Amino acid sequence: MSRIGKRPINVPSGAKVTIDGRIITVQGPKGTLSREVHPLASVEKDGEYLVVRRVDDTRQGRSIHGLFRTLINNMVVGVTRGFTRELLVIGVGYKIEEKENELVFHVGYSHPIEFPLPEGIKARVERQKEIRVILEGYDKELLGLTASRIRSLRPPEPYKGKGIRYADEQIIRKAGKTAAQ
Repeated sequence: MSRIGKRPINVPSGAKVTIDGRIITVQGPKGTLSREVHPLASVEKDGEYLVVRRVDDTRQGRSIHGLFRTLINNMVVGVTRGFTRELLVIGVGYKIEEKENELVFHVGYSHPIEFPLPEGIKARVERQKEIRVILEGYDKELLGLTASRIRSLRPPEPYKGKGIRYADEQIIRKAGKTAAQ
C-alpha cells in the first residue's frame, strides 16, 4: 500500500468538496478547483476526511494512488491557504515593472518582455538587495508553471550567477578562463 496514498485528506471547515462521478470539485475562500479522477483511483468522502483508494493492485494503479492523493490534497490546501513561490532577479540594471495583470521585465535584452499573469495568479515585487518576485495562487500546478516560465525568460548563468532563479535554488558556479592557467 502506498504510504502517501493511504493517508486520509483532512478537509478544513472552510472548504466544500463535491464528488460527481469521476469529477471532484473543491471550493474554498480562495477559489474553486476541479479535476477528473483517473479510472484506476476512486475518492470517497468519510466525514471530514477524503480517502483515495485504488481499484486494482497493478503497478500503474499503485502509482496513480499516491499521485491522486497528493493532487487532491494540493487542491484542498490551495483553496483554503494558497501557495507562494519566490523568484530572485539578480543582475546589474535588471528591473521589473508591475502593471495590472502583467509584469514587464527589463533583463538585459534590447527590448522589455511583457509577461501576462494567468487568472488566479497574483504577483508582487519587492526591491531589497536583489529584486524578489513573489507569486501567489491557489492552483499549485499553475503557480509552478508560471514560475518556471518567468525563470525561462533569463535563466541563471553559472559564471556570475546573473539571471532569474528560484529563491531556494543553489547555482553551481564555474570558474572562468583565468582559473585554468
